Amino acid sequence: MKKTLLFVTICLIVLNASAQSSKQIFESPKMKDAIKTHKTVAILPFIVSITYKKPPKGFDYAANKEQELKLGKSIQSSMYTYLLRKGSDYTVDFQDVEKTNVLLKKYKLADSLDSHTKDEVAKLLGVDAVIYGSYAQESTKSEAGAIVTTALFGFGGKTGDGSIIMQIANGSDGETIWRYTKRMNESLWTSTDDVIEKQMRKISRNFPYTK
Repeated sequence: MKKTLLFVTICLIVLNASAQSSKQIFESPKMKDAIKTHKTVAILPFIVSITYKKPPKGFDYAANKEQELKLGKSIQSSMYTYLLRKGSDYTVDFQDVEKTNVLLKKYKLADSLDSHTKDEVAKLLGVDAVIYGSYAQESTKSEAGAIVTTALFGFGGKTGDGSIIMQIANGSDGETIWRYTKRMNESLWTSTDDVIEKQMRKISRNFPYTK
């Protein structure tokens, strides 16, 4: 029994390490020249997808959609808070997300961002670039199952797999000049603040606006 538990524990550690290492960063050849002209950058609400390997009993599509929109704005807010807190480390200012969202609503872009080019959006927001992205989460285990796993092994309160993509588009032409992709495990108690904090720490050296 002890050997079996040890084997399972080792497998979980290896799998977790493998998942944590899957990150990719793309930098456009135009990036360095482009960011020299950037003074103000807006952060857009993230596009979020929440799916279930096995949909829970009484699954409500409308409620799930509402949760996706709420989480998208929560990620936007968490990123702004992090960047604002570390403001002295960056070469640009970041537009207040409340102002960003008011302008998106004013110009009827809030529900149709994917129907507009990023240079159109940047022009209406009055910024030099926009940070945008997506977050996908697939729940693979119930919260009860995650709690049991954590109690047994002291870690691994994982309820699903997730991936986050962060991108920066140049405001003058809408071209993507930087892209970060990361797969990760979602723990039972992970908040958007925790997700963004961890990801921004990982990319701090590669974030284009770091001094």
